[in-house]
Amino acid sequence: MALLELAVSAQDLAHTRFAFSPIWEVVASMRVLKQPGDHALHLAWVKETRATLGEAGLDIGLLADLVPDKQLPGFLAATPVTPVPELADELADLRDVPPKVVRRSLDELDPPRSVALARFYRNPEAGLERLARLIEAYWELALEPHWLRIRPLLEGDVLHRSRLLVEGGPDLLLNDLSPMVSWKDGKLIIAHSPVSNSLSLDRRGLVLVPSAFVWPRVFSRTDPRWQLVLRYPARGIATLWEQGRTTSSGALAAVIGRSRAILLTELDAPASTAELARRTRLTAGGVSQHLGVLRAAGLVSAHRAGRSVLYSRTSAAEGLLATSGQVDC
Repeated sequence: MALLELAVSAQDLAHTRFAFSPIWEVVASMRVLKQPGDHALHLAWVKETRATLGEAGLDIGLLADLVPDKQLPGFLAATPVTPVPELADELADLRDVPPKVVRRSLDELDPPRSVALARFYRNPEAGLERLARLIEAYWELALEPHWLRIRPLLEGDVLHRSRLLVEGGPDLLLNDLSPMVSWKDGKLIIAHSPVSNSLSLDRRGLVLVPSAFVWPRVFSRTDPRWQLVLRYPARGIATLWEQGRTTSSGALAAVIGRSRAILLTELDAPASTAELARRTRLTAGGVSQHLGVLRAAGLVSAHRAGRSVLYSRTSAAEGLLATSGQVDC
């Protein structure tokens, strides 16, 4: 396994930020469609999406050709410039990529060049417009129907890791990102096959991007003109496509009620009312009422993240669940 070693200064840590990127989810989900056997958590989504794309007759060949197993063309997954960019803004940036940058990026891809890529190379301006429209169509069919469950997952990850940074500093934050990422003695070590190098961040900082579709891998972007980007699996990814999975212990349910016990058990990661309703099959109104009671009892806290309000367990709830045998201490 190749290692990317990053020398991270105190100034780099001060400039480190979180963001997530709809266009990256497009790219990462395309990898999942191409190699579903490597992404077992998403098999239900793969089956549904393949059927949807087939029924719509959408030709995704150009996008698939631009997403090889190894290195991506740099223009396709740019560094997010805001914490929560909209897809339309990212596509506007994509349409503005200079032709020479497109050609240089395509030259870096492994041969042979497909017919679609050869056409793209000959006329980058028209190719970027074609690609942007294809991404819009793919998004509408494959990802937009699920975005209301994906987005809270990403927002919850950022909230969780922001707390880790406050509670334990960079040691706790960076060592918790992925088994493929470790932090020791001022160096961030990333184990992933495409890259083997030692770099300095040069006081530019780091952009941490949680992703729903990157699991089980991590990806980095090391273009020296931008902040280095590290894309890692969002916390709670295993629950993304599950419904009605949670059970509660009889002892805990007897104390606070079955529905509230289920909700507490479900909050392994911060989640919105809508997401909890989807997972537990309780009504949104019922979830909201139960969360209000749990919050008043000091068992749940609420935090705004972008457009959503995310709920998470308090330390008192963690102790209650550990006592009842619902979670490990």
